[in-house]
Amino acid sequence: MDMFKKVPVAEQDAKVRATNFEEVCLGYTLEEAMAEAQRCINCKNKPCVSGCPVSIDIPAFIQEVKEGNIEAAYRIISQSSALPAVCGRVCPQERQCESKCIRGIKGEAVSIGKLERFVADWARENGIAPEKPTSTNGIKVAVVGAGPAGLTAAGDLAKLGYEVTIYEALHKAGGVLVYGIPEFRLPKDKVVAKEVENVKNLGVTIKTDTIIGRSITIDELIDEEGYEAVFIGSGAGLPRFMGIPGEQANGVFSANEYLTRSNLMKAYKNDYETPIYRANKIAIVGGGNVAMDAARTALRLGAETHVIYRRSEEELPARVEEVHHAQQEGIIFDLLRNPTEILTDDNGWVRAIKVVKMELGEADATGRRKPMVIEGSEYEIEVDAVIMSLGTSPNPLISSTTKGLDANKKGCLIATEEGCTSKEGVYAGGDAVTGAATVILAMGAGKTGAHGIHEYLTKKHSL
Repeated sequence: MDMFKKVPVAEQDAKVRATNFEEVCLGYTLEEAMAEAQRCINCKNKPCVSGCPVSIDIPAFIQEVKEGNIEAAYRIISQSSALPAVCGRVCPQERQCESKCIRGIKGEAVSIGKLERFVADWARENGIAPEKPTSTNGIKVAVVGAGPAGLTAAGDLAKLGYEVTIYEALHKAGGVLVYGIPEFRLPKDKVVAKEVENVKNLGVTIKTDTIIGRSITIDELIDEEGYEAVFIGSGAGLPRFMGIPGEQANGVFSANEYLTRSNLMKAYKNDYETPIYRANKIAIVGGGNVAMDAARTALRLGAETHVIYRRSEEELPARVEEVHHAQQEGIIFDLLRNPTEILTDDNGWVRAIKVVKMELGEADATGRRKPMVIEGSEYEIEVDAVIMSLGTSPNPLISSTTKGLDANKKGCLIATEEGCTSKEGVYAGGDAVTGAATVILAMGAGKTGAHGIHEYLTKKHSL
């Protein structure tokens, strides 16, 4: 074994997986996981912990895996993370805990994410679940949204003894985990549903099909339903568009709509009646993880797929692993290109997208080189559908129906680092505060919000 290199993880062959929605990564075996764990040198400073938004004791967890104590390893990660099987699959570990790994200085970092996935999967397959609290304190807390932030906040509050109810607008719990991330990256029944069930087993009640701001308001939850605190983790589901000519054409979709139809409503299955437009040639505008998800979904639905992004490959915000997988599967990257118009046929359907070539100039305020238009370089790419993947904003419904709850110009709720909003007893976190970000950052915000609520209620009740 080469201690400077990761133990390889098995994957579906690229040509095979491009035709199905089964999970791409097959995960470690017990022997492989133990071998990878041996690469951890158990540093004194434990820098990997500082890179984890949910503060897992990573060295202790890996030490248990080294020794083959997988249930003990699961107990360690489940204390901090409500969704370890999810995190092990979709979190950008290479930019977080693994980027801090000392082993990575002279070789490849330890595959912390793949080990987390293995341990969580092993626990599920062997019927191991988080320990349920033995009693409650009788204090009611409401959580808005059953996505990563809401599930994390609810799980942590339940462990502290609170009676927690989650209110979810959709008919299934999971938020972006069920509507946004494709099956081939995150299996819904095998993984997400089981993680949600673990949260429910902590004593959390989940009420679906309930739109806060329509079915019931935040004020009614507090004044009429007896909740003493509320955590808002409602996400960011309002899509953004470019504002270019032709965006209203038939065959133009937001990535949110396209992925929701495929993932939550199972349009990728032939025996489901959910309609989804099956294009022959499709352009995805954007370069983040959601753009990769939309592109790889479109490919599996039979389209020649182009990703149009205005910067170079080095600046793509998507995870390196997701870009690599997309390239392997045959997705075409039209980099340093920016759309200027969507062209239509006589019936109003997309027939092409007009783009202009770009070049990178000086670095902007974020440190990224600013894309500059190359004059006279416009040309057309023939497509019959376009998916806009340009980020999302929070829906303003909650802030507009809640007295004293402040939001900024982008519709994001204003909250302190502790998750406290402008309304007493109401906390918020995740995409509802930051705008679209990652699953793990939303989970971190959920933990922060739960801690803030616990401190608030402790002072209120002198617990």
